Amino acid sequence: MAQIHLWLVAGVMLCSSPAGTLEEILLWIHRGDNLRVFNLLRQLQRSPPYLCLDHRNDFKFPWNRGTITQMQKTQRTCFQHPMITHIVNLFTTQRSLAAWDHTLLSQLLSSLHHSLEDLEDLEQREGENRDCSNLGILVRKYFQRIHNYLREKKYSACAWEVVRVEITLRVGIM
Repeated sequence: MAQIHLWLVAGVMLCSSPAGTLEEILLWIHRGDNLRVFNLLRQLQRSPPYLCLDHRNDFKFPWNRGTITQMQKTQRTCFQHPMITHIVNLFTTQRSLAAWDHTLLSQLLSSLHHSLEDLEDLEQREGENRDCSNLGILVRKYFQRIHNYLREKKYSACAWEVVRVEITLRVGIM
């Protein structure tokens, strides 16, 4: 049922024609990229999440859906860029490469790189030099907690599954 819902949402997004400024068009594209990344993360699932319930962890994500939705466009770019960069770094580690299907992981990383390129194009077009240090620090601390968790759990299959679910949730709100 959830997959049907995602396909309907994807269809609506594809049939919509964005109109507006270049920035709004790029943000619309990012939503499409996020949907692709979200779907690829779901496909990476190797074991049913219910088998890993006792491994769950609160990584203390620094924002909730409401604050991200209300962020100004400049702040959102400041948030998205380090988030995507850290997700790429997380999934390009040797331990990650050993944990996941290589074809799906390659597609995921390709989609993430595409999103980064779009964000960098947007930043260049805006021509502003933003100070994103505060948001970057919060994102870095969040991912440090994820890396610490994986290390504590010795990069087990359940630990990776918990992290996959966590990242999937966060991509859904970017």
